[in-house]
Amino acid sequence: MNYLDNLNIELAQIKGKLSQKQKWEMQLADYRKDFINVKDTIAAIEKQLSAEMKDVKKLEGISFSSLFQTFFGSKEEKLTKEKQEVIAVQLQLKKLEKTKSELIQSIEQLEQRIENTGNIEIEYEQLMVRKEELIKNSNSASSEKLFELTEQADEVRITLKELNEAIAAGNIAKRKLGDAVSSLESASGWGTFDLLGGGAIAGMVKYSHIDEATDRIHEAQSGMRHFQKELLDVDETADLEIEISGLLKFADFFFDDIISDWMVQGRIEDSLTQVRNQLVNVERIIHKLNLEAVNMEDELTNIEIARKELIEIS
Repeated sequence: MNYLDNLNIELAQIKGKLSQKQKWEMQLADYRKDFINVKDTIAAIEKQLSAEMKDVKKLEGISFSSLFQTFFGSKEEKLTKEKQEVIAVQLQLKKLEKTKSELIQSIEQLEQRIENTGNIEIEYEQLMVRKEELIKNSNSASSEKLFELTEQADEVRITLKELNEAIAAGNIAKRKLGDAVSSLESASGWGTFDLLGGGAIAGMVKYSHIDEATDRIHEAQSGMRHFQKELLDVDETADLEIEISGLLKFADFFFDDIISDWMVQGRIEDSLTQVRNQLVNVERIIHKLNLEAVNMEDELTNIEIARKELIEIS
């Protein structure tokens, strides 16, 4: 292995690290935007809570199942409309606080990763200067062509790595969406039984499933958020024209007015439809990513063949 080969290996490693850093920086900027939006929403909700009720601490720790049992119990047990609205907002606040904590964790992780890369840009520029000087001194057309092919192969490898990372994130989001669908289907089944006169036990089981479904939906939303971040650079480098702006909006509707809406069964069915639609959307994107990954692998194979042929005749 000659000096140029060693330089190519070193440069490929640095380019991979530089690409990873740029990807993290893009994701960090997007996470920070999400954090600001969530923080502003929390502030608005806290202001709303303060105006409606001075003390809401006693509502903390109440599960969805116990809340719904209260709402749908005897007439004497039902909360006033005003307090129902307060609890609905409090539940939304808890969901947002959990999302905020997850965003902070993601931001801190990315900041640490970026810091650990050091001055990778300077290292890359220094290596490029060394390689350009080597090619100029060789005064060989084949050396210049070999340089171009090596650069192309490095770019394809980086794109392929990004595609595989996005596919992995998509499969996680797909699995979490599937879990949410299963939970909602269970809640829907018990809800139908409850409507047919299943009694108190059926009602309790139904609300227990609703409680579980809200957790699964939140987990699915977290998975979708990570998937969306992985797609940021893939959409640019691979030119896939993937629509990702709506990936994070699907879960919000599930919490809107569900406490004050007495047609809970209808809400469950609507939620189930929306989550199923998102699952189909994710599967479509993963399929497109897989096709592009196959194309990149074929392109890389062709470049490597061209490099070997050039080396053989040089």
